[in-house]
Formats: sequence, structure tokens, C-alpha cells
Amino acid sequence: MTTPARTIVALVEDRPGVLNRVSSLFRRRGFNISSVAVGRSEQPNLSRMTFVVEGDEATIEQVTKQLNKLIEIIRVSELSDEDVVARELALIKVHASPANRSEIIQIAELFRAHIVDVSPNSLVIETSGEEDKINALHNLLRPFGIREVIRTGRIAITRGAAGEARRERVRAHTTVAADYEGA
Repeated sequence: MTTPARTIVALVEDRPGVLNRVSSLFRRRGFNISSVAVGRSEQPNLSRMTFVVEGDEATIEQVTKQLNKLIEIIRVSELSDEDVVARELALIKVHASPANRSEIIQIAELFRAHIVDVSPNSLVIETSGEEDKINALHNLLRPFGIREVIRTGRIAITRGAAGEARRERVRAHTTVAADYEGA
């Protein structure tokens, strides 16, 4: 029986070395990161890290507790049980000859994917969506000869009011932290 993949989102200070400290914590504790995506958040000087971790409730609770101990971490949320929108982005370079190019384009269109680069011997297809959708497109393109695949890993955000209430709590926290640093 495999353990379910869980999504953990951490709002962190946007400073050099934070990703290294977080990944070192995972390594030291023996937690495996299936994917990680990091980018600036809507708030100045804060970034958002999205991790996909496989584990049971106890493992996820331990990961969350350990992350909260790091000084650069503002907030940690486990989103697996919440109402979220989750997506992944992939670029797939596939062998495309004049004979099969139109068939590949039709498959891409079925998945609402975009052709973002065309060369005499290949096409680069951009797609986004849930992991299962990207896996299905990848599997259909495999017989043509996949040359390269790049995937972002899962990113996720809460839907509607739940996310808005969380942003208000974070704003209050960062205001208090800024007042403390200025004292």
C-alpha cells in the first residue's frame, strides 16, 4: 500500500539559503520530497514553497512541526485535505517528422496544450493541469519519441474564502514581525 502524496505550502522569508536550510531539514529527518516549487509571493520579501511529500498523518505532522522550527518560516499549511486548486506545468519535446506532425498537434489540442516551439525534427508542447492529465499526455506522446521532459511539480492554492482569511492572518503576523525588527 502506497502512502498518499500530500501538499505542504510554506510562506518563507525571501533570503539566500532558505531553500537549502529547508531541504537540509528534509534530508536530515529522512523525509522525501517528491517535488518542490518556489516563487515570490504576493507579499514583499516573502516567497512561497510548495512541497509534495509522501507520508501518513504522523509523517506530515512531523514535517510541519520541523518546518515551523526554522526561523525563516512564516507559516506552514498542509493543503491535502482542503479545497484547493492544484496544477503542474510541463514542457515536452517530442520527435516530430512531417509524417506524424499533424497527429501530434491533434493530440496536443485534445489536451488544450500549446505548441511553443517548432523545428524540422521536433515540437515542444506546453501543458498545465493536474498530474494525471500531464501523465496521460506524456503517455500518448511516448510512441512518437519523447526527447526531453521538464515538469514544475505541483503548485497549489486554497479556493475562495479559506485562502483570503489565511492571507489576513499572515499580514498581521508580518506587521508584528516588522514592528519587532524596527524596535
